[in-house]
Amino acid sequence: MHGKRSGSLSRSVSGSIVAAIAVGVLILPSSAYADHPEPGSSQGGTPGPAAPADVRITTELPGKITVDNTTEKTTVTATVANGGTKDSGPVTLSVVGFDGMKITAVEGCVPIPEGRLPQGSNSGYACVIDNIAAGKHRSYEVAATFDLQKTGKICLPVTEGTSEKLIWQQGPVPFGTSQPTPNAPDTPLLLGTDNVPFGPEKPPAADDLPRTGPAGSTLPLALAALALFALGGTGIWWTTRRAGRP
Repeated sequence: MHGKRSGSLSRSVSGSIVAAIAVGVLILPSSAYADHPEPGSSQGGTPGPAAPADVRITTELPGKITVDNTTEKTTVTATVANGGTKDSGPVTLSVVGFDGMKITAVEGCVPIPEGRLPQGSNSGYACVIDNIAAGKHRSYEVAATFDLQKTGKICLPVTEGTSEKLIWQQGPVPFGTSQPTPNAPDTPLLLGTDNVPFGPEKPPAADDLPRTGPAGSTLPLALAALALFALGGTGIWWTTRRAGRP
């Protein structure tokens, strides 16, 4: 009886995960996207080997973000634009965090399972876009945390459809400050600046502790399989980037 209940619970959890991923890849109406922010920067960006001649995809990040010194929460506007003369067709924008910067949510986008994250990253979301017309853009509000005791970076790769073909990548590019403000309510961080860590050292969070046992080793693979099923192969690019990682 216990085994039967356990199997039912596993199917329920798996079903919930699949449903959540499926909802995440629905194409949202234009009102669901963030308004275009003040002019941002493509610093650290470069076209990929699969960039089409008539479709000029780029991304932008704000020149400055603000981190709450108590909660370490911050928001970032990530923009993907088409400066070419033809529509882009389907593309996938991913938002990936490194080191002290962790991506916690991107509206309308799907969490990238741990087993599909790029080497060295700690979090990420994939945003499936049906099309970006010539001269148009899409902007997304990104929720993140930034550990001010560390350096932190963000990366915005764009791939063709749900394939592994990289057409643009910005970063990993740092946010940081050389003038910490520990006694202020928040700390402004500048794009392209390596952060000068400050503050008392904290114990590692539960998510950062080493994982042991079957659950720690098999769950990411299960999540990755579900994500691939829902996204139709989005995870291929991440697998390529993590070649050789256990």
